[in-house]
Amino acid sequence: MKQQASYNRIDNDFLNDVIEGLSQNPKTLKPKYFYDNRGAQLFTEICTTPEYYPTRTEIKILNQNAEDIASQIGDNTALIEYGSGALEKIKILLNFLNEPVGLIPVDISEDQLFASAKNLENLYPDLEILPVAADFTKPIPIPGFSHPPKKHVAFFPGSTIGNFEPDLAIQFLEGVTKTIGLDGLLLIGFDLKKDIETLLAAYDDQRGITSSFNKNLLSRINDELGGNFNLDTFEHVARYNENKGRIEMHLKSTTEQTVSINKELFEFLEGETIHTENCYKFTKESFTAMSSKAGLYPVKTWTDDQNLFAVMLLRTTSNL
Repeated sequence: MKQQASYNRIDNDFLNDVIEGLSQNPKTLKPKYFYDNRGAQLFTEICTTPEYYPTRTEIKILNQNAEDIASQIGDNTALIEYGSGALEKIKILLNFLNEPVGLIPVDISEDQLFASAKNLENLYPDLEILPVAADFTKPIPIPGFSHPPKKHVAFFPGSTIGNFEPDLAIQFLEGVTKTIGLDGLLLIGFDLKKDIETLLAAYDDQRGITSSFNKNLLSRINDELGGNFNLDTFEHVARYNENKGRIEMHLKSTTEQTVSINKELFEFLEGETIHTENCYKFTKESFTAMSSKAGLYPVKTWTDDQNLFAVMLLRTTSNL
């Protein structure tokens, strides 16, 4: 790695967001706080469960279409991966891209980010890798490369875009549009609407890993913010909101209780939930309509044979 940039300052934000979210009715917590080191490890484990189809399906789409995707992207590009995690999916593209200038992996989990970036540098020693530890839901400074690229290409896999509320998804995509500039490209994965049984199983696996992932947010509040959540009195709940086209994850209090966080007290009724995450599902048409509001226009879309998941390439200009 030629440079390490860190803009990750989340402690006060974390506390303020937790107090604000738990003071609301209904109570909420922001899903970006799932991803401390333990949370990142648990999510990696979720991706290996038989119920969680998005990861393996997206990887299959990328593997089957990598040559075509690389051809559409072109040569001498600078890559920016949002929510890069273990950097496994970008390797599929790097093996087919022609002389990429460099890669900027962006992730909130700093330890995993730098470890993954170092491993990637060992595999691609000629690739300039500039990791940025940051909350990518906010504007972040993007470091420059030693050699100017022909264009910037953002990569946002994993259907993470589905975790944003629709207005915030457009706002995020507008930020990506500004970052990649004129004739920039965005390669993005998103989950397609399907039968409810398949959706619910993906967010409530039999091994209970998703439950541990959800509850880890409470552990993090205890460890970092002086909370006293009793994890045994909360249970993981996944439900599908058909009107809004989204999976919702909740933590349900199984008893009436009071929780203290940094001297603030929060009352819970038996059965009351904390809404921790939304996962919006799309059709290709609805995603195209949303992205066009952010100045992004489709170039090509790839899906699996069951139409579970889609990977779409978009451009910042409609003059194709």
